[in-house]
Amino acid sequence: MGTLSETKVRGAKATGKAYKLSDGEQLYMHVSAVGGRVWRMNYQFGRNAQGKPAQKTLTIGIYPAISLKDARAARDVAKTMLAKGIEPKPTDLFERGAAPADTRPTFEDVGKAWHALQAKQWSKVHTKDVLESLENDVFPALGKTPIADIEAPAVLALLEKIVDRGAVETAHRVRQRISGIFVYGIAKNLATKDPAASLAVALPKKKKAKRQPAITDLHALRQMLVDCDAERCRAQTKLAMRFLALTAVRSNEINGARWYEFEDLDGAEPLWRIPAHRMKGDLERKEDEEGDHLVPLAPQAVDVLRAMKPLTGDLELVFPSDRHAHRQMSENTLRALLIRAGYYQRHVPHGFRSAFSTIMNERCERVWRSAGHKTASPDRAIIDLMLAHVPENDVEGAYNRAAYMPRRREIAEDWANILLADMWPPAIHIGQPMRFAATGPGRPGR
Repeated sequence: MGTLSETKVRGAKATGKAYKLSDGEQLYMHVSAVGGRVWRMNYQFGRNAQGKPAQKTLTIGIYPAISLKDARAARDVAKTMLAKGIEPKPTDLFERGAAPADTRPTFEDVGKAWHALQAKQWSKVHTKDVLESLENDVFPALGKTPIADIEAPAVLALLEKIVDRGAVETAHRVRQRISGIFVYGIAKNLATKDPAASLAVALPKKKKAKRQPAITDLHALRQMLVDCDAERCRAQTKLAMRFLALTAVRSNEINGARWYEFEDLDGAEPLWRIPAHRMKGDLERKEDEEGDHLVPLAPQAVDVLRAMKPLTGDLELVFPSDRHAHRQMSENTLRALLIRAGYYQRHVPHGFRSAFSTIMNERCERVWRSAGHKTASPDRAIIDLMLAHVPENDVEGAYNRAAYMPRRREIAEDWANILLADMWPPAIHIGQPMRFAATGPGRPGR
C-alpha cells in the first residue's frame, strides 16, 4: 500500500513550480507548475554508455482519467514485465476494452437485399446463378466490409482475380452486379457512391459473341432443305426442320410445341400461340398474361401440321422424342440432321432466324424502294416482332405483340412461297425408309 490517498491526490494544486507526490515503489504523481497531474514510474532497464543500469521513466497516464488505484495496478503490471526482462510501454499497462461494434450495413447485407428484390423479376435458374456468383466471387472479398467503406481499388482487385483465371465475360457481369448493389445502396441511403460504375474501362474488352453459322443466300438455303429431305431419317425430323425454317422460331420452341397451341388450322387465319412461359426472357415476361408470341402460319406450315397429325395428333407434343412420346424432341436432333446432310459448321437450327431476317429484310426493303419511297421500310420492325425480339420499351413491346398481324401474315406467306417453291409436299416423307441399307450402294454421292 502506498503513502498517497485519494484525498491527497485530489488536493494537489498548482504552486507555480513543478513537484512530485510519491506513493512508493517508484510510483509518483508529477504536478506541473500550472497544476497538470500525471502518473509516472521510475525504473531501470538495460545499461547506459558507462555500463551502469539505465535510469528511465514510464508515463502511466493523466489523473483523474487514471485513478490512484488504476495507477498502482499499472505499476504492478510494469514491474512484472521488468522482472521478465520486458521493457513496459504505456500501451501494455491496461486491458483494452472491446472496440464498439460496427453496426453499419455490410456489402453482403445490401447485396442480399438487392438480390431478393431482383429475384422477383428473374427466372429461378438466373436467380440461383447470380447468388452463386456473388457467394463465390464477391462476398468472400467484400462481403464483411461496410458498404460505405468500399473503394474502387478493392473492387478492381476482385475483378482482376476473375480476369486472371480467364473469365473476362464473367468479370464484366460481376462488375455489373456489384454496381447494381451500390446503386441500390445509394437509393436506400446506405452508400454515397458507386465505385464499380467506371471500372469496365479497366477490364479487358469482352470477346465478340461468335455468330452461329447460318446460310443467308436463298438459293443455297433451298438446296440445304432439299439435301435434308434426301436424308433417311424419321419423317417427324424432316417435318420439324421444314416447320422451323417456315416459322423462324427458336428450335426449343419447335421441340416443345403442343397441339393445343395451334388455332384456326382449317380457317383463314391459322395461328400458333406460343405461351409466354415457353419464350426466351426473364420471369417478368414469362408471367406476362399478354406475353404469348403469335406466329401467323403460312399454308405450307399448316400442311406440315396436317402431315404430322396422323403421326402425333393423339399426343400432347407435335414433335416428340423417338424413344419417349411424352418427352420433347432432343435439342440435338435437328442439328444432327444438318450435319448428316453435309452442313457441319455451315448452318445450325438457329440459323433459320438469321436467314429469314436477312433475306426478308432485303426483299422488303427492295420492294419498298422500288415503290418510290425514300425512307427505310417499316417492315424491318415488323420482322423483328415476328422474331420475338424483346424491345427496350416493355410497354411498347407488350402492345405490339399482337400488332401488324395482317402484314406479318403477308410476310410469312411470302417467305414460305420463295423458300419452298416447287418442293415436295411434306406428306411425301410419311412412310419413307428411315435408314440406308447395310449393303448396296448406300447414300447417294457417298
